Amino acid sequence: MTTSTLPLAVTMGDPSGIGPEIIAKMFLRRPAQRNWLVVGDPLVMEQAFAALGANVGVRAMTAIGSAELDGVHLHVLASSALDALPPVGHVSAASGQAAFSAIVMAIGLAREGKVRGIVTAPINKEALAAAGYGYPGHTEILAEHGGGGRVAMMLANDDIRTVLVTIHCSLAEAIRKADFPAQMAAMRLADAGARALGIANPRIAVAGLNPHAGEGGLFGDEEIRIIGPAIAAARREGIDASGPWPGDTVFMQARKGRFDVVVAQYHDQGLIPVKYLGVENGVNVTLGLPFIRTSPDHGTAFDIAGTGTADPSSLEYAFDYALKLRASPI
Repeated sequence: MTTSTLPLAVTMGDPSGIGPEIIAKMFLRRPAQRNWLVVGDPLVMEQAFAALGANVGVRAMTAIGSAELDGVHLHVLASSALDALPPVGHVSAASGQAAFSAIVMAIGLAREGKVRGIVTAPINKEALAAAGYGYPGHTEILAEHGGGGRVAMMLANDDIRTVLVTIHCSLAEAIRKADFPAQMAAMRLADAGARALGIANPRIAVAGLNPHAGEGGLFGDEEIRIIGPAIAAARREGIDASGPWPGDTVFMQARKGRFDVVVAQYHDQGLIPVKYLGVENGVNVTLGLPFIRTSPDHGTAFDIAGTGTADPSSLEYAFDYALKLRASPI
């Protein structure tokens, strides 16, 4: 098989959340596009279809080549074998363990070149912690097990793309972590990520950390001491980076087409603009890995889990984005 004909691996996510439901709905809504498999628990996926009243057979696989993807059955590469279903809509150590096992198995498949890439359904950080894993989220698991170097999150939709300098940490810690190396890594990954999407000469806008990008040092000097020099260094490397731009207007400029990617300094600065435009067409891409990984732009939604009302649009958007990315997004 060539890379383009390999299947995508979709991880089950937290069994107590909406992940299994939106995976089942994506399978039902796309009968002509089923060159993918689930990495997870067969029992959970059987229940997901049963809850929707869908008569779909689930075929458990013990290895990636043990069965052909026939387009009729949902094929599940078993990363766990639960004896009973975890409680829906509640934090569960069993769910955290099952979700983690699926992610690690999928990473192994991607690193071995057995799948085209990974699309991950949402996980719950409390459930991970209950299972004994102290990761703040998917990105940190992928960074440790994925075989890459420094990684970054790129959040994207039809209007804007943003790459984060710092990810899951307190705002006080983010300010400390937004140092010169972090700025350089984010700009390099933003440039590489945009090129993986087919943008030949990406225009990278770097947001300031402080209001009005520091207003010449009146509201903080990180832009003068750190961000500005990093932009200059990136430009010397051939990256078309500019700024620092005020964080309250740079996304509007990007949406109008002035920039291809915005480098944001901390989590909420970058995610609020993307999510405000709608999570149904938002996607999270992990840059810096030796394989493709995307994810929907929402969480486990315990409040609606098990009700049959979850919208699979963001998962489908993440799936399509994974197909659009080049074989290596770095």
